[in-house]
Amino acid sequence: MTAIHERLQTESEAAGQRLDRWLTDALQELDYPVSRSQVQRWIDEGYITGPRPRLKASDPVEPGEWYEVTVPAPEPVKLAAEQIPLDIVYEDDDVVVVNKPRGMVVHPGAGHDRGTVINALLGRGTPLSALGGTWRPGVVHRIDKDTSGLVMFAKTDAAYHALTAQLHEHSVERVYEAIAHGVMTHDVGTIDAPVGRDPRHRQRMAVTASGKRAVTHFRVVERFAAYTHVELRLETGRTHQIRLHLAYIGHPLAGDPVYGRRHTLPIEGQALHAGVLGFTHPRGGERLRFEAPLPEDMAGLLQGLRTGIYG
Repeated sequence: MTAIHERLQTESEAAGQRLDRWLTDALQELDYPVSRSQVQRWIDEGYITGPRPRLKASDPVEPGEWYEVTVPAPEPVKLAAEQIPLDIVYEDDDVVVVNKPRGMVVHPGAGHDRGTVINALLGRGTPLSALGGTWRPGVVHRIDKDTSGLVMFAKTDAAYHALTAQLHEHSVERVYEAIAHGVMTHDVGTIDAPVGRDPRHRQRMAVTASGKRAVTHFRVVERFAAYTHVELRLETGRTHQIRLHLAYIGHPLAGDPVYGRRHTLPIEGQALHAGVLGFTHPRGGERLRFEAPLPEDMAGLLQGLRTGIYG
């Protein structure tokens, strides 16, 4: 059993970065609580392999390189199977799609070893690919704890490879609805700003020249006196991408505890919902598309904005 088993590919934005720094950021994006010194030890101990026989922490990486991280667990890890209700939108022998409620974590990790979607899937006997890693079996992509909406999981290794390849190719359709502060003046637009770890606050993301390319397309659905209902399509899927991009253009999400404003609408977590998920079936090849309606909290906020209850 391994603590980490990930196969990672460098992108063009990574060119010239030190291997240890790039790997640390890449693993942190996958929610592994690793430090740069840990990664340096793993390189020295041979737990990381790549395009060259002997890797050094100071090696500069080049675009398109593959690195495999296989770190043994210090002791056997057994994820808890829990009887937690789930809204299963679709399921077959290869994939399962879940409509995740706001406040629920996708997979176990530091500080969240129970109560996650993975614990609930295991509780209902759902088989999951082990390729995502010990704490992330079957996890193809994630949405934040306080974001609601559609998430897909791979039940087989073949499905995991096929679905992650679609994410890398940007062929997965992901459409979100959000309530943002301020009145957005453009009806449609694109935010193209690189996202990376905030050098001053490592638990946050930031728009930074050294980050990875991140692209979000938006369309205004409805305007209010001080807020905007907006639809967002992800071209890339960086950590906190929508939250950060909207804050970057001066329209942070209502309720966002990290990138938002102090005075906001009454909602627990950011007003963000992953309402559409589309992908090509990993075995049959047909195109699948799923929709999840807005949760009651966001629908209630929009109704309150329309009727003037909220400013």
